[in-house]
Amino acid sequence: MKKRLLDPTVWKFLLVGALNTLVGSGVMFLLYNLAHAGYWLSVCANYLAGGMVSFLLNKYFTFQNRDRSAAQVARFALTVAVCALIAYGLARPLVGWALTGYGPAVRENGAMLAGMCLYTALNYFGQRYFAFRPGSKG
Repeated sequence: MKKRLLDPTVWKFLLVGALNTLVGSGVMFLLYNLAHAGYWLSVCANYLAGGMVSFLLNKYFTFQNRDRSAAQVARFALTVAVCALIAYGLARPLVGWALTGYGPAVRENGAMLAGMCLYTALNYFGQRYFAFRPGSKG
């Protein structure tokens, strides 16, 4: 267990995630709170805005994967989409229930924050073992 916590890919992934979070969540919260875009549009814009940065940095910096294939791009996109749908799909009803009595803006901002945390954990494993798995050639 200790070795896994100290795995350099975890720390690199979190560093890339911090950068990606600044871009993506900034877009998400600005769209939702200032442009009054809906929950799912704001969430999707988050991952579209940060997706390219995340792909390139995680591919080359975090997982040091030099393979070039359309299949790898597809695996990355699938990983991001599935993790986002699971994380935000679970976060919205759970946080909504936990914050019953608060207004919709508080519940949905809370759901977006909780979704980000769950997404990060799911996405690490999806990228490490599916999108950029060692030895993947397409």
